Amino acid sequence: MDLVVVGLNHNTAPVELREKVAFDPGTEATALADLLQRGRLAEAAIVSTCNRTELYCVGEEADPSRVAHWLARHHGLDDDLLAESIYVRTHSEAVTHAMRVAAGLDSLVVGETQILGQMKDAFTAAEDHGSLGPYLHRLSQGTYKAAKLIRTSTGIGRSRVSVASVSVQLAGQLFAELADCSALLVGAGDTNALVARHLKTAGIRDLVICNRTLSRAQEVADELGARAAPLTDLTNLLNDSDIVISATASPLPVLGKGSVESAVRARRHKPIFMVDLAVPRDIEPEVATLADVYLYTVDDLQGIVEQNLAERGEAANEAEALIRDEAGHLERDFRALAAVDTLVSFRQRHERLRDAELEKALTRLRTGEDAETVLTQFARQLTNKIVHTPSVELKRAGADGEVEILENTRRLFRLDDST
Repeated sequence: MDLVVVGLNHNTAPVELREKVAFDPGTEATALADLLQRGRLAEAAIVSTCNRTELYCVGEEADPSRVAHWLARHHGLDDDLLAESIYVRTHSEAVTHAMRVAAGLDSLVVGETQILGQMKDAFTAAEDHGSLGPYLHRLSQGTYKAAKLIRTSTGIGRSRVSVASVSVQLAGQLFAELADCSALLVGAGDTNALVARHLKTAGIRDLVICNRTLSRAQEVADELGARAAPLTDLTNLLNDSDIVISATASPLPVLGKGSVESAVRARRHKPIFMVDLAVPRDIEPEVATLADVYLYTVDDLQGIVEQNLAERGEAANEAEALIRDEAGHLERDFRALAAVDTLVSFRQRHERLRDAELEKALTRLRTGEDAETVLTQFARQLTNKIVHTPSVELKRAGADGEVEILENTRRLFRLDDST
């Protein structure tokens, strides 16, 4: 059986093209059935995310070009449109690729964990729809094992690599229990929406989204179980906020030194952790001079992100070595699986020989022939039937100088074993 991966991702295709080849989860069953039939495949799974679409295929003669043509046809696209963006991985490269993807080594953000769950969903869907066979089952299990090993034995996922996640990480270093803190997000754009999710994940319960447009603040707040407030309430909200993260599009600062200084007094010098993610800045630089205020700018955070990315790069090198080992184990499993068909045919052939000779022997016994004579002849005939074809082939191999066949036969049947 051939294992083939055909796909495109954020490295090979622009988002406009990735959107066109994405699969709707509601159409997976139909797509998989069509892929099996038109691709002449025995097994198939589809991984489809915002950053990649990949087809994992197994067949007697799995043809990457036929699979790529199916992908284009399924989405109503010309083959030429996909040609420059498509990549193909076969055999051992396909195994290694699957493990790299699951471990987050092939992701836009190295080490991200979401892709492993997406791959699990893809293989589960293939199983549910009847397109997951023994090869892809082993691939999925080996891939999950490799990803888990990398996650637990390297630092690939420990370092934060976005300003949003680093902001929350730094807040956790200042406050012992984030769950007891109040957080105020100024601005309701995509950056602060991501920060809000990180804060919620970290345990923040009291979260306020403050925005010039209240309806947008309410939209983000509703999604996360937070409160919404207009920008006019900012000064009053500051008094009750332990964490303040600002990311607006304002051309001028929305928080000045005076208002923050008043808040510090109102809080009786309880610390305020502040992050300014805006460019131009939302918080006057002079705020950093105030006692009990810990202010970070986007440049401060970017430096931490770059350091963390370097750490992930080192961990990625360790992960690549682990993948090579795990891929080797999985390929051994595949080779053993490939022997199953041969073993089945081997057994079936000899069972047919046995049944034919046994029927002859039983017929003779029913007519009253001597049992010892019948059994002796049965054993002799069965042995002759079993060894006839191999004997012919071994003689031919010897005559043709195919010494390896002779040596393998001695090893296979342990002919040099004195016992």
